Amino acid sequence: MWKDAKYLLAYALPIGGFWGLFQQGVWSPGSFYIAFVIIPVIELFSKGTPENLSEGEELEKARSPFFDWLLYLNLPILYGAIACFFYVMLNQSLSNAEIIGSVLNIGIMIGSMGINVGHELGHRSTKLEQTLAKMLLLPALYMHFFIEHNKGHHKNVGTDADPASARRGELIYTFWWKSISGSYLHAWLLERERLRKEGQPFWSLKNEMLIFQFLQLLYLGAIGVFLGWQMALYALGLALVGVLLLESVNYIEHYGLRRKLLANGRYESVGPHHSWNSDHDLGRIFLYELTRHSDHHYKATRKYQVLRHWEESPQLPIGYPGAIVLSLVPPLWFALMNKRVKELEQS
Repeated sequence: MWKDAKYLLAYALPIGGFWGLFQQGVWSPGSFYIAFVIIPVIELFSKGTPENLSEGEELEKARSPFFDWLLYLNLPILYGAIACFFYVMLNQSLSNAEIIGSVLNIGIMIGSMGINVGHELGHRSTKLEQTLAKMLLLPALYMHFFIEHNKGHHKNVGTDADPASARRGELIYTFWWKSISGSYLHAWLLERERLRKEGQPFWSLKNEMLIFQFLQLLYLGAIGVFLGWQMALYALGLALVGVLLLESVNYIEHYGLRRKLLANGRYESVGPHHSWNSDHDLGRIFLYELTRHSDHHYKATRKYQVLRHWEESPQLPIGYPGAIVLSLVPPLWFALMNKRVKELEQS
């Protein structure tokens, strides 16, 4: 049980977020300091462990409700943080720097606690957990991720058909646009195809993409009507930060790793060598084991607490948070990663 308690450290992110929100000043970015300063610095001196659970331990942890509740609690915490953000914006006189810091602060929480946790729950089979996933994606205005990630990305990863798989030498800034626009459009195509196969009309309540757009407009509209349209603009800013955090993770997860096109015209099956992994402990905890990404692609329904290390998986030389920071400086990122990608291509 004490080993399991380490995942409580993930709540240091919202603690930092609330601290920044109410302290303001230099602390206004709050969660940014946790995610992109403290964790990367610590991970420079701690590489983590490739150790996997035994079969018995895996079975026990997979059944434990403790790990599920760690995810569920992100929903009220995140919505509480968003409510506090609007309270502060409406009742305090903040400098422009503090406003920007606060948007960055809560936006990072939306990306980490909202989209990332929504991603984990979106792979679950129960209606309740899938509903929680959609609610967590709502503040990011990225509910289509529920469709595109599960039915698009997992099928097309490592190919040109997947906008969320970055090619070697691709700038993260152009990747953001490609992935955001491509994923959104592909989600519409996937939903249209699903409805066609089920014999359902496109313009109906069976169309989840239409429902997602309505809910997102309702969310923004309610903020605008009840809190003011400036707050609705802030909500857009929060969503943008959260989405860019997600797409930055997408960028580093599969950077330069491509599946081979076989003689029969099909791509090779997705393998452990098609995802960049990291065993750095803090990143694993704060991202709910997302950094063991190969095993996630091998079996998407495997719960985060039992994801495994694969020896054949390419390992990032730094943890995910540090890699995201480095990717924002393309010359440094390319210098670190392109040689590694070429070596993998030749192996």
